Amino acid sequence: MALIELDDVGLVFRVRRFGRVSLKEYLLHGLFRRSKQATFEVRALEGVNLRVGDGDRIGVIGHNGAGKSTLLKLLAGVYPPTTGRRLVRGRVSSLFEIGLGFEHDATGWENIAYRGYLQGETPKSIRQKMQPIADFSELGEFLDVPVRYYSSGMLVRLAFSIATAIEPDILLVDEVLSAGDLAFQAKARQRIRTLMSSARAVVVVSHDLESLGRLCDRVLWLDHGTVRAFGPQEEIIAAYAQASAQLQRSAA
Repeated sequence: MALIELDDVGLVFRVRRFGRVSLKEYLLHGLFRRSKQATFEVRALEGVNLRVGDGDRIGVIGHNGAGKSTLLKLLAGVYPPTTGRRLVRGRVSSLFEIGLGFEHDATGWENIAYRGYLQGETPKSIRQKMQPIADFSELGEFLDVPVRYYSSGMLVRLAFSIATAIEPDILLVDEVLSAGDLAFQAKARQRIRTLMSSARAVVVVSHDLESLGRLCDRVLWLDHGTVRAFGPQEEIIAAYAQASAQLQRSAA
């Protein structure tokens, strides 16, 4: 059984302020008072309740800064909740920030192994996947070259090929992934569709409402870190589109 359950979850970041302590400020207020003012809190998520289980295909929408990517990282376990409870059953695989974490002095082949281990592969399982990953990337002899010499497009192609060589119970996807030229992007979209069809549960963050309407059966609408609405995709997407249009008209 695949399951992620959030029960009244909140996430607070403590952010350090920038700036130097002047001699006058130090003499007037002292170091202790300054240290209390050196950080402030950002409430990224508050009071979020969500259950993702077998067969669920859930989209997440909202304005920039609404907390969509933060929610996805919390679901993935990157951020532990500050308040509330997060329960996970099953293997969670994430497709976001796939280009981070490369060893730039290592070859493409070596990075396939390194990143495979980070995704939970064993030496035996990654050996079985290395050639299919290489074939999908279409990088050929460049896999023998340190990745520091790759173009940005080549790096993304390799990262995407590794990240999608997974067998997830729960798949988390942040935005539409573009990798390489148009022909490779078509392959990438097909790979995503295959992953989504094989995963037991899927959560997708995207601004592409049309794609979410095709991929998801329910949609979560985030607004400034809180859940504004959650329900059938057609109903929630229509309400969000209407609210966004009204906001644009009022700003014009």
